[in-house]
Amino acid sequence: MHTNNNDGRPEKAASGAGPSACDTCGDSSCSATRQRSGESEQEFRERQKLEQRMCRIRRKIVVLSGKGGVGKSTVAVNLAVALVMAGQKVGLLDVDIHGPSIPTMLGLKFGSGRGVGDELLPIDLDGLKVMSLGLFLPGEDEAVIWRGPMKTALIRQFLKDVAWGDLDFLVVDSPPGTGDEPLSVCQMLGRVDGALIVTTPQRVAAVDVRKSISFCRQLRVPVLGVVENMSGFVCPHCGNITPILCTGGGQRLAEEMKVPFLGSIPMDPKIAESGDHGRAFLSHYADSPTARIMREIIKPLETLADGSDNKTECGKEKDLMREGEGAVE
Repeated sequence: MHTNNNDGRPEKAASGAGPSACDTCGDSSCSATRQRSGESEQEFRERQKLEQRMCRIRRKIVVLSGKGGVGKSTVAVNLAVALVMAGQKVGLLDVDIHGPSIPTMLGLKFGSGRGVGDELLPIDLDGLKVMSLGLFLPGEDEAVIWRGPMKTALIRQFLKDVAWGDLDFLVVDSPPGTGDEPLSVCQMLGRVDGALIVTTPQRVAAVDVRKSISFCRQLRVPVLGVVENMSGFVCPHCGNITPILCTGGGQRLAEEMKVPFLGSIPMDPKIAESGDHGRAFLSHYADSPTARIMREIIKPLETLADGSDNKTECGKEKDLMREGEGAVE
């Protein structure tokens, strides 16, 4: 695990914890081999297990939105499916604890989650590994009435105890806003390769995107790009796109905030139909015009898999991160 200790606390070798204590990467300087000053043995073992899990995941993408109801989960699901279709090993983690919609959108039964020993087993859907709190709830109507510490503990458990295995990508569907869940995820993942921010064209939604971008900059998370969802309506009869709402809000905001704009996804009745019937739109309607638009938007993110350090738009955004404010502790 090549994660640096970013909190400024010194690390020391744990008793009996030499290079062999973390055999995931074989790097004796790995932070998972070092017990931090003031860290109990149990805390060290928990952190070590978390870092060992994360070490086996090459790329981590967090999908964010400033406001609810903008189609963030739809984008997260179809991003994950697109990466699987491109031949990548992908995990999809739903940390929208109060409103887990991923099981419904992928046709998974609530209460179908299971574990073996101290591991939680993700559901494997044709190569896509899925984990959500919804898989452990008895039904869709079950309310999760939790405060911050319980939510943070669950996110840690999902990252630490889920048997993700070796992944090329982990896509994290985070709840809207900049609260406990997105903060915990970004801090626990170690290195986050980037955030995808979803908005709708209206100004009221775009204003909140500024907060999401500021959130990423404070945590030094690169912004991979902004996606404008529900931009125009696709007629189910002729296929023409009609701008029933204002358009261009996402692009204007991206330009003002100096982050990439990845494109606009129209309102397509087939997207809603797919989600309601538990099917991924991108694979079920692969030949539709909207699916082609979606693939073009997602295509730049697929290049992260090759580990290239070319100065793409994402690379420029990383430079902005280094110039931004310090990370929130």
